[in-house]
Amino acid sequence: MSSFTANEIAYLQSQQLGRLATVDGAGNPHVVPLTFRYNPELDTIDIGGHNFARSKKYRNVAATGRAAFVVDDLLSVDPWQPRMLEIRGRAEVVGSGGQAIMPEFDHEIVRIFPTRVVGFGINAGGLEIS
Repeated sequence: MSSFTANEIAYLQSQQLGRLATVDGAGNPHVVPLTFRYNPELDTIDIGGHNFARSKKYRNVAATGRAAFVVDDLLSVDPWQPRMLEIRGRAEVVGSGGQAIMPEFDHEIVRIFPTRVVGFGINAGGLEIS
């Protein structure tokens, strides 16, 4: 069984950019926009980029094993209709999979295994917590 509803998966597959939040060993937050993909085989969020294994976000996940990721957009400005998913969970660094996100990306990725998904404007009825 997926951590995501069918509407949430469709939303994730329609988006290209989200924000990865990590913390270092001292609890200092770090948030960056990144490209991602929903991995249907593992029901995870896979995040990659260029020079990825040398990045602060990669080191933070390797040290703490935790991350959050937000994907959001505006369906309409008038009337105001924001949509978003916040995905929190166990995270790990993985030595392969980057090319599945974009062919020119490094091999290394951050993979988030969702433990909590909070959505707004994706499923019927406004705020939903999966």
